[in-house]
Amino acid sequence: MDGQLIAFTGVAAGMVTMPGADFAVVVRNALDSRRAGVATAVGVAGGLLVHTALAVAGLAAVLVAVPALFGAVQLLGGAYLLYLGGRALIAAVRRPATVVDASADPSAAPSADGARPAALLGTAQGLRQGFLTNALNPKAPVLFLSLLPQFVPAGEPALPRTLLLATMVVAMALVWFPAVALLVDRLGAWLRRPRVTRALEATTGALLTALGGILLVELVLA
Repeated sequence: MDGQLIAFTGVAAGMVTMPGADFAVVVRNALDSRRAGVATAVGVAGGLLVHTALAVAGLAAVLVAVPALFGAVQLLGGAYLLYLGGRALIAAVRRPATVVDASADPSAAPSADGARPAALLGTAQGLRQGFLTNALNPKAPVLFLSLLPQFVPAGEPALPRTLLLATMVVAMALVWFPAVALLVDRLGAWLRRPRVTRALEATTGALLTALGGILLVELVLA
């Protein structure tokens, strides 16, 4: 039995499931629709595929070794998280705290079966948001570049092993994040109550804004 592979499975699972920007974006978009949430989840996995592929190819080392390039990615990543967080906070402020009167605005009222109104977020937009949220994370290349080699047994060819490890990470993301999106959609009748949705919007917006701010502050202080 490959003890290192088992250990990596645990480390990778914890890394993928740890709540962060990816988790927040998937939850927020899944509140719009199941399709948008799953698309965002697939986008996150696509971003992880980029990071793991760079680490396997050794290109992540270039990103780490060139401060200007690393700083540019950090600036873009922080700005994008601030953008998403700001949009979520604005949506939370504008969202009514109680059910809208159907006679005043029929389009905003829930249907007879409690379903939500038509989704505001498209599949392509969700996919793009998930991908960019993950791909513009400047810390991911450093993490994978330092993590993957630790689980390559001595004397074993590095490329096949790191490819296997990278595939495992992406596969876990393709299971975990769509599962989160489907769970949010499954709980939709409760989560989409105006007060609950508003609280979730505000929470995810605050989280994304804080994470984006941290990236930009770290860039300034570097």
